[in-house]
Amino acid sequence: MASDGARKQFWKRSNTKVPGSIQHVYGAQHPPFDPLLHGTLLKATPKVPTTPVKARRTSTFQEFESNTSDAWDASEDDDELLAMAAESLNTEVVMETANRVLRNHSQRQERRRPPEPPAVPSSDLRLVKSVSESHTSCPAGGMGAPSRRESASDTAPLQRSQSLPHSVTVALGGTSDPSTLSSSALSEREASRLDKFKQLLAGPNTDLEELRKLSWSGIPKSVRPITWKLLSGYLPANVERRPATLQRKQKEYFAFIEHYYDSRHDDAHQDTYRQIHIDIPRMSPEALILQPKVTEIFERILFIWAIRHPASGYVQGINDLVTPFFVVFMCEHIEEEDVDAADVSRVPTDVLRNVEADTYWCMSRLLDGIQDNYTFAQPGIQMKVKMLEELVSRIDERVHRHLEQHEVRYLQFAFRWMNNLLTREVPLHCTIRLWDTYQSEPEGFSHFHLYVCAAFLGRWRKEILEERDFQELLLFLQNLPTAHWGDEDISLLLAEAYRLKFAFADAPNHYKK
Repeated sequence: MASDGARKQFWKRSNTKVPGSIQHVYGAQHPPFDPLLHGTLLKATPKVPTTPVKARRTSTFQEFESNTSDAWDASEDDDELLAMAAESLNTEVVMETANRVLRNHSQRQERRRPPEPPAVPSSDLRLVKSVSESHTSCPAGGMGAPSRRESASDTAPLQRSQSLPHSVTVALGGTSDPSTLSSSALSEREASRLDKFKQLLAGPNTDLEELRKLSWSGIPKSVRPITWKLLSGYLPANVERRPATLQRKQKEYFAFIEHYYDSRHDDAHQDTYRQIHIDIPRMSPEALILQPKVTEIFERILFIWAIRHPASGYVQGINDLVTPFFVVFMCEHIEEEDVDAADVSRVPTDVLRNVEADTYWCMSRLLDGIQDNYTFAQPGIQMKVKMLEELVSRIDERVHRHLEQHEVRYLQFAFRWMNNLLTREVPLHCTIRLWDTYQSEPEGFSHFHLYVCAAFLGRWRKEILEERDFQELLLFLQNLPTAHWGDEDISLLLAEAYRLKFAFADAPNHYKK
């Protein structure tokens, strides 16, 4: 059982407060700065009680707020903060304790890490979704959802090490080893998919329903920008209307800039602008975002959105939702395969202006569907985290009870999953692939995302059950080993999420106790 002090320390590490007059934000965790320079570790380390104190469960969001409200309320004067902390804490002891916990955690992960199986080509795994449909879809009035007593954990979640279903193997040419497929066969399949996209997009009126079906399994890079703009509702389906729509929307965005942006230093708005300015360097990919021109673009996009949406204003987490759109739309205009290595200063100014406007409008369309995630007290996220907890309790009761037993609350790790739409949990290229499917799913960023998070938690079932300590569990869940994930991992995650959605989406009582 975790000590009360250790539990509070980890709660503080996983949540934030925006200083000044900006509303509180809980759960948006940024890449940590040097704790000795910024004082976060010293400030978050509680005093050890002289007498034993019984662990107290935090049962309400208000208690969660009060326990974590000072987590990131850092002073402007770091030297003064360190001086105050040094009076009551031994810095060497604090740092040695923290390093020992992290070192033990790392060593345990290394000891039990299994050898990586051969990677499965992502284009083959894109067939998983169609196979899932063929095995689960049924006519109206056919097989119903699982009974209330049926546990979804009886069906093992898809794992990377499992072999593909027989129907997929047949579709791949009759071989049980995908690695034996020739590269020419893969390229032909990819070329065929690209042709289908081009045919849909070239018609006088794009069939958006067909485009969504085709996009579910991933969108080829060359047609992703136009496809995202269509699926987000930014561009019309009629080809002849698109140029005029782009011109009008881009002109409208820069009219907002001219009208509002100079107010960023006014008393009413300077706290919002200051917080945006602080948050952008913490974003990923750092090399791209830290380029001066990109930083300016992001600051304008986020400030204009905050001014035009006073019900929520700027909230930490929204900044991460700009990056995928910006990177996808930039790919049309740069030659580098690695966008993070591209020099944006070489891109013509008029092109950057168009990319900025397109990014703003598409991000706005996304946020229109999840804005209750960012209004006061963030009720949308609170509700989704609670739904995730109830869903996991039905899918895998053993994992749910294991988390309860070690007093790990879903808010402590899943808040960030909802707040940032998993952008902090997987690499950027995986986020883009994930958003291909989100754009093609009805209410993908709000409704389907819940099932993706449930599948994401289930992906680490074995590792979660092996952890027997509060600190180790929370360290693992907040730093999941996804750095080397690729499209195949996302494809398997989406296939499992689709299975869960099919089983539970039309039977909500199955995830209610």
